[in-house]
Amino acid sequence: MIEAKNIHKSYGGLHVLKGVDMSIGQGEVVSIVGKSGAGKSTLLHILGTLDKADKGSVVFDGVDVSKLDEKEIAKFRNEKIGFIFQFHHLLPEFTALENVCIPAYIKGESEAEATEKAKKLLDYLGLSDRLTHKPSQLSGGEQQRVAVARSLINRPAVVFADEPSGNLDSSSSKELHQLLFQLRKDFNQTFLIVTHNMELAKMSDRTIEMQDGCLVQSSVF
Repeated sequence: MIEAKNIHKSYGGLHVLKGVDMSIGQGEVVSIVGKSGAGKSTLLHILGTLDKADKGSVVFDGVDVSKLDEKEIAKFRNEKIGFIFQFHHLLPEFTALENVCIPAYIKGESEAEATEKAKKLLDYLGLSDRLTHKPSQLSGGEQQRVAVARSLINRPAVVFADEPSGNLDSSSSKELHQLLFQLRKDFNQTFLIVTHNMELAKMSDRTIEMQDGCLVQSSVF
């Protein structure tokens, strides 16, 4: 599904990624762990096409994304990739339903098509009674489930999650962790997760540890 080779990235004089090689297969749940500053989020952003490597290649679902221009990358990202972030990034002026629909609108789907898909996802995630609620009217766990629905609406090949439970209490974190694996079971969804939560990491198929911009260990649980 994803093949990354010799990925390097620097910001000014700081060499953040130092020749990273990794692969992720279809239907895998892979966690990346390590101390803050190890390069985890930078790697996730490059693999997710939010940033570009200074050197190296990323082949995603058979496409070398480093060869795409900005317009092509934006289209590819919208159709192939879903994102879940620590702080949800829901638009506060829109309802849960409207927030979930946004990626489908960007893709060019009609309001009727997008709304139908969004309602099904929100129902699947136990939020059918929260469709018209705005983010400020939702709990942290509910906001994150809306963000999960938004990440899934275009049926992406891979979902990238950056500290998805980092802003949740322990109960909501556990529910989110179980949800991610239920999604893999129900939809054969592929996940790459950056996390400090070792409980989540140990639930994954593989855990990759990063240190000083390099992959230092890979564990299978």
